[in-house]
Amino acid sequence: METPDTIHAFWFGTHPDDDAVIARQSALWWRKQADVDAEIRRRFAPWVARAARGELDGWLADVRGRLALILLTDQFPRNIWRGEAAAFAFDVLALRWAKDTLRLGLDNELRAVERVFVYLPLEHSEDLGDQREAVRLFDRLAASVPAPNRPSFDGYLDYARRHLAIIERFGRFPHRNAALGREAREDETAFLQQPGSSF
Repeated sequence: METPDTIHAFWFGTHPDDDAVIARQSALWWRKQADVDAEIRRRFAPWVARAARGELDGWLADVRGRLALILLTDQFPRNIWRGEAAAFAFDVLALRWAKDTLRLGLDNELRAVERVFVYLPLEHSEDLGDQREAVRLFDRLAASVPAPNRPSFDGYLDYARRHLAIIERFGRFPHRNAALGREAREDETAFLQQPGSSF
């Protein structure tokens, strides 16, 4: 039985310091690891489906529940269905819940490291307005953290800016073309040969 608390503990661990959380959890978050993908698939795929069916909407009642729903629909599908269209199939839900959380100002109740994952659905969007808002949010977040934590959050801001630059240039993420069955344009094909063109 998963709950917002068990999802939170899996993703963030239990350390109270954001920098320690980032140091301990970054490999889980960002590194492609078949064993991690398999664990997330085994443990959370049924809960992604439940979230998509609206069975977990009661979790929207508090901010930790909202964060859990965003993780289930934005982060976990990228592990469960890596390289497939289904990896992005739940983005619309994550984006809706993230924007609603922002509209209500509930992100301000979260720790800085937790807010990163509320903002990521905007960074994952192929809408230019969402991309610009993601950069604004990550810029504000980086400016708000204590100086010792700043390098990590400056890194998140840099990634947001890189995502924005790709959407400004192409109007979409070329590295998703294959998974989504989209025909790549010539300029996109050339771009994908460059280091750092995929996330």
